[in-house]
Amino acid sequence: MTIFPMIQPQIAEARQLPLCRDVLWDAAKGIPVFRAGEPVIVQGAQAVASWIWRALRVCRYRHELYTWDYGSELEGLIGQAYTAALKQAEARRYVEEALAVNPYIQAVRQIQTEFDEEGRLLIRGTVDTVYGPIEIGGDIDASAAG
Repeated sequence: MTIFPMIQPQIAEARQLPLCRDVLWDAAKGIPVFRAGEPVIVQGAQAVASWIWRALRVCRYRHELYTWDYGSELEGLIGQAYTAALKQAEARRYVEEALAVNPYIQAVRQIQTEFDEEGRLLIRGTVDTVYGPIEIGGDIDASAAG
């Protein structure tokens, strides 16, 4: 017997996500991969990794093509008179916020950020997806991000 019998907890149904599909991205060149004039489509963890690569490099709120949920705000760190420690903390937060919108991503862990001498942001970490963990890493030149 409950104190409030007319109020029952709402149990959310587990939402079944379709298989994640995305265009394969050549991270070294920063362009999509094409074969026979068609973009190469990847699935599962590789598709999520491709999405992550682009989401961290697209400036949020800049392009009408993307929703305001897509992209990162890393560009906002350029020219700020923050301490190095604060910039790194903000960069970590921006990375986590950029990736949290993807329903295939369950958690963002162990994100490490560092700025090199040329001003590029170096990112390392683990992203837990519905397909298992993905190790992310690379550099982002925020001044060249689009």
